[in-house]
Amino acid sequence: MSDLTQEKTGPSATVDLAGLKRFLDERKLGDTSNLRSENISFGHSNEVHLIHFGGNSWALRRPPRGPLLPTAHDMMREYRVLKALQNTPVPVPRMYASCDDPSYIGAPFYLMEYMRGEVVRADNNNFVKTPELRRNVSRQMVEVLAALQKVDWRAAGLEGFGRSEGYLERQLNRWSDQLERTIPHTRPLPVMEQVKEWLRAHLPESPAPTIVHGDYKLDNLMFDPATARAIAVLDWEMSTIGDPLADFGWMLSYWPDPDDKAGNVMTAMNADDGWLTRREMIELYEERTGRVMREFPFYQAFALFKLAIIMEGSYSRFVRGQADDPLFAGMKERVPALADAAWSVCKSVHS
Repeated sequence: MSDLTQEKTGPSATVDLAGLKRFLDERKLGDTSNLRSENISFGHSNEVHLIHFGGNSWALRRPPRGPLLPTAHDMMREYRVLKALQNTPVPVPRMYASCDDPSYIGAPFYLMEYMRGEVVRADNNNFVKTPELRRNVSRQMVEVLAALQKVDWRAAGLEGFGRSEGYLERQLNRWSDQLERTIPHTRPLPVMEQVKEWLRAHLPESPAPTIVHGDYKLDNLMFDPATARAIAVLDWEMSTIGDPLADFGWMLSYWPDPDDKAGNVMTAMNADDGWLTRREMIELYEERTGRVMREFPFYQAFALFKLAIIMEGSYSRFVRGQADDPLFAGMKERVPALADAAWSVCKSVHS
């Protein structure tokens, strides 16, 4: 295995092909005589590489380089939930193989079907050029989430995948701990302490637990560009069993309305004609699931709080020289703006 400890996640990151070949050969997973890889990771966290061997192409997903916070970038957790969802109405890639031994390529990884479709990005809305397509994508976001939350997670083999009770409190504790581990490497963020205490004082009662994706948002779904039908939900590293409204609130924290103030959302889209409004998304979700989104300010503030902590972790990796992604450098200003936006949501609620 090559020494990857000094490498950085980014466009130039490579796969240890010698180690990968050893893994594939030991498990007799195909002819590796012409094994090659391409870096196709368009995200800013986990790496995705296109792997070619035996006449097929697979997507290899692995964590970013460098030291990671506890529980972050858990590839085997992703693999388990994706395997569990293979024969359900939830669109996910077909799984091929997994490896939890870092001695092969320097990190745990898994191989999955290489999906060919479109992802809506902030800098390029791709195929969603008409109001009709934007409405279809909006509806698909709600329909797919509703389908996920209807999956019987016990029957799917996910018993023990997460503790079904006390999800919100555990999440708040987890992300507060991540913040405490991160800020010694960056800078003080006193507003985040105010948000944390408000959230702790306003924990709502959760509905019955479901599978929670943990990062359900527009650019984590892939679509058929001709029909705007969702063909894959991606990036399951934070999935668990818990409060279904957390996923919906997270999605809406990325969903802009025309009258939003700058900094209140971090989005992969523009509020163009055809996108459903947040209120319309809430109404459709309530219709499809029978749940009522009464506590939206809590879930919105919590989503912004969580997002700020994730982004501060990315900024920490930039500061420590572990990543050269320019987006991470921009978190120096973006994280305080997200923290202020979360606190504004908190202050808007009358106790």
